[in-house]
Amino acid sequence: MEVDITQPLRRSFLRTCGAALGAAFLGDPTGRVTTAAAAAEASQASHLVRFGPSDLYVTRYCQGTAFRSKEVSRSDNPAARAILHQCLEVGINFFDTAEAYGWGGSEEVLGRVVAESVRRHDVVICTKVHPGLPPTDHPNFNKFNSISKNPTFSRKLLVRRLEMSLARLRTDYVDLYLLHNPDQVTAFDEVVESMDTLVRSGKIRYWGVSNHSAGQVASLHNICQRNPDKSPIVGTEDFYNITIGERFDPELFRVLRDTKLGLLAFSPQETGILSPGREKEAGKTRLPVLRALDKVARELGASRPQVCIAWSLANPAVTSVLGGAESPAQVVENFGGSRIELPTDALELLNAASATYTQKRLQRIREVEQKKA
Repeated sequence: MEVDITQPLRRSFLRTCGAALGAAFLGDPTGRVTTAAAAAEASQASHLVRFGPSDLYVTRYCQGTAFRSKEVSRSDNPAARAILHQCLEVGINFFDTAEAYGWGGSEEVLGRVVAESVRRHDVVICTKVHPGLPPTDHPNFNKFNSISKNPTFSRKLLVRRLEMSLARLRTDYVDLYLLHNPDQVTAFDEVVESMDTLVRSGKIRYWGVSNHSAGQVASLHNICQRNPDKSPIVGTEDFYNITIGERFDPELFRVLRDTKLGLLAFSPQETGILSPGREKEAGKTRLPVLRALDKVARELGASRPQVCIAWSLANPAVTSVLGGAESPAQVVENFGGSRIELPTDALELLNAASATYTQKRLQRIREVEQKKA
């Protein structure tokens, strides 16, 4: 469907930007959530959403710690701490990290900020375990290398890696523990058994996956359904944005709809390529999408990054958007995007631009394949 971007958008939209959510998260005096009903009641007042079938209630913007700029490294540094403190200040309660980000550095800075600033149960921490090892020249290589030469998601590895993450995060439990990537070796039945063991230990509350295919997510869910005594998978983390094109498997949306699992959608600005000032890097094929984003932004009094985030969240399969703000100002801006509800005509315009971009990418791929034939 072609949409004329010269036509004004209807201004019938609901928008609330930059408002703090309120610091309190839910829970009993020990800091643990007691009932789903109590959590749901608290979430209504704090603009939180439930992540899949868990009792985790999270903000629709999750701050990531895979910092990529020269100014903010994946380690315990003042710039990263300022970003995370700003998140807490505006009311963001959802944070994503991974042992592979700086091979422990990102977990350390997040753990420090949380320990020094808020009650542990005021935030939801998601971290990921990676089926790989640091580079051989990494200063912390030996502590990982001592586990296995060719790591797979065995129960022994998961237990050891979790203990190391907990120490860096300065906590005794993780809210959401994800398999960062498939290891291509460990049987899913064994994975479910191992994750159930971690949940029963009290050291993780829920588990899920990241960068897994629709079929893999469905298989894990089916195993859990056949074994209701095991702790179920509650969601996945995956790459999703307005210029994702053919790189995203639409079958995943069907799986999420059927299973009611949560989706943490990362990189709403395609690792920053869609950000203002990077038009040359974005290239000519993305230019119509950028124009559509800017038109909607002008009409709504928002910014391009905010519209990118709002577009991702407009998909009912998306629970929360994982963004990579790399300054306190970007935190405020990105969080504001999670509070924008796009009007119908704005969504139609953006969807059309996204679809056209995808068609052009597919056409280019076919042309390249024909030349190779």
